[in-house]
Amino acid sequence: MSDDKPAPAKILAYRELDWDKPLKGSGPAPPKELVEEAEKVGARRKKIVRGEAGFFMNRSQLPPGYRVPTHHHNHDEMLIVLAGGCTFDDDFGEARADDTIVIPAKNRYGFTCGPEGMEFLTIRLGDATTEL
Repeated sequence: MSDDKPAPAKILAYRELDWDKPLKGSGPAPPKELVEEAEKVGARRKKIVRGEAGFFMNRSQLPPGYRVPTHHHNHDEMLIVLAGGCTFDDDFGEARADDTIVIPAKNRYGFTCGPEGMEFLTIRLGDATTEL
């Protein structure tokens, strides 16, 4: 019988986490021009889970009409829309509150937020890079 103990469970209190500073934090940074544009219009995210049990999760808030340019990541991801919604490029479709989108790694996509903006969770099994 092994004496290995599992890592303890952990509560990550959202209200106690700071908004991300992507160009100053740890892990892969998104392209500088994306970060600068996001900061100008008030788009923001919190990195909530940072590798605990192999998970990575961000919570993002994007303003109405915000455009996320076509890009891709090196890890599969799942987006869960909490509020608002968006329209994806290339007739991929429209996502609204309570919808879930699964995007395999290296799939290129972009979207534009609707009139309410969009708040969503991004869940991955790795700290992803972003490439335009």
